[in-house]
Formats: sequence, structure tokens, C-alpha cells
Amino acid sequence: MTAVAHEPLAQAEVLLEGFLALDAPEGFRAELIEGEIVVAPPPEGDHEDCVELVVSQVYRRSRTDMQFSGNKGLKLKSGGACPKNHAIPDGTFAPRKLRLFRGAEPWMPCDGVALVVEVTSTKPQSDREAKRRCYARGGIPLYLLIDREGSSVTLFRDPEGDDYREHCTLPFGKAVALPAPFDFELETAEFD
Repeated sequence: MTAVAHEPLAQAEVLLEGFLALDAPEGFRAELIEGEIVVAPPPEGDHEDCVELVVSQVYRRSRTDMQFSGNKGLKLKSGGACPKNHAIPDGTFAPRKLRLFRGAEPWMPCDGVALVVEVTSTKPQSDREAKRRCYARGGIPLYLLIDREGSSVTLFRDPEGDDYREHCTLPFGKAVALPAPFDFELETAEFD
């Protein structure tokens, strides 16, 4: 019976070791999301345009001076016998005064991250569900999902356990109120 109890843990460790040893092709992103290794090709231009529109507004309008990374690996808690999730959000924001990215390992803890951004692309369902759960488990206060298929923006807030307790979905063109530490309305008309 004891051997069976340790088997899922051993499988999770092997999966994590295999993932961390993975050498993804240049420009590709490899993530470990809820026990599944996901390798995504480089994003296309419209995807990157959406990310840039968010970054530009945050830099110009946020009440708190923010740092941004579009390529930072985050270690997040997992549910069940899966290994820790390893996600690379399309955008990660943290208050500049924390200097979270300086000296950080390739996969850093998410403590201090204020907002993550995902723009749907090759696996939109992952952004809508699995990644949302991962970010909530990690305690990331705000998750902004730009859903190009649905022509909508959803702001998830107040993480608890495996999900966020609040969310607000608006169609492209409606402003999304980003709470503290941002405290401004994000314009979304250009996402379309």
C-alpha cells in the first residue's frame, strides 16, 4: 500500500524533471500546466499587438510604476498529484519598487506579481480554464484574459483556492477598470 501512495509523487517528479530538461526550439515556449507539457510556437503579430497595447497603457496610466516581462517563467502551485505548474504568461506586471525580475532565476516564484495577461492563440481553452486555475492557485491578484475569439476581455480578481472569486467580462470597445495598484481604465477598442 505504501508503494502505491508514493507512485503519483514519483510520476510527478519524473514529469517535472523531464520538463525542466526540455530544450524547446528557439522562440517556442514550453510550459507545464496541470500535468501537461505544452509547447507553443512564436506568437503572430496581432497577438503581440494586443500585449503591447496593454503594456503601453500601463506604463502611461498606472498609478503605480510597474515592471513588465513578456517572457518570465513563473512557478505556481498545483492541484492534486501534479508537479508544480510552470507558466510563461504573455505579460507579467509587478510594482517596480519590488524589482522582482532583477536576479530572478528562469522560473521564479509569483510572490509580488500584481497582474498576468494572456492573449488567446493556439490553445484558447487553456488560457480560459487551466491557466486561470494555475494563476489563482499561485495567489496572483489579477488575471487579464484577452479573448480574441470571443472579442472580449475578462478581468479575474480575488484568487481563492483553484479559482478567482470575481470576474468581469466586457466586449472589445468597453473599458476595463483595473483596480489598485493600477487604478485606471484600460481601453480595449484597439484589441479588435
